[in-house]
Amino acid sequence: MKFAQDLKAGNVVVMDGAPIVIQKAEYNKSGRNAAVMKFKFRNILTGSNSEGIYKTDEKFEDIILETKEVTYSYADGDMYVFMDEEYNQYELSKDDIEGVLKYLEEQMPCEVKFFEGKPISVTPPVKIVREVIYTEPAVRGDTSGKVMKPAKLASGFEIPVPAFVEIGEKIEIDTRTDEYVARVK
Repeated sequence: MKFAQDLKAGNVVVMDGAPIVIQKAEYNKSGRNAAVMKFKFRNILTGSNSEGIYKTDEKFEDIILETKEVTYSYADGDMYVFMDEEYNQYELSKDDIEGVLKYLEEQMPCEVKFFEGKPISVTPPVKIVREVIYTEPAVRGDTSGKVMKPAKLASGFEIPVPAFVEIGEKIEIDTRTDEYVARVK
């Protein structure tokens, strides 16, 4: 059993008798009222999205999911195909992997989570290396503190990077926080 305040995005629990995957969790404490958790979640069985507000001390049954190492193969319309070492293919919809799309490249290793044999979500590696395809040149003389500028990756995703990063350089990104980690040589 897990308390509502311990739940994070990606956790799978039983709410109202149905398996639910948490997509967004937000802690909220205002004034005299009791602290609450606001959730955006998706019902695994029906695929319907929903939102809810729960007390922080409310308990939910935790579900342990089966995971499997896979590599991304290709996209077929709104479906994305992943393959394991035994050449089994798993299809996930665009909605199932929304947070991973910005990093997805062919042959990228990932981890797929299954509920009762059905793939429900994809987890990318914690740190990945991507090339900067466009960024503005650094402003000369701007050295006050931590100066950041937007950099565009091949997938179209923009990430803030330090002023010294230039076009064509490879950078390491933390996929959990979507933040720049370091330059890669």
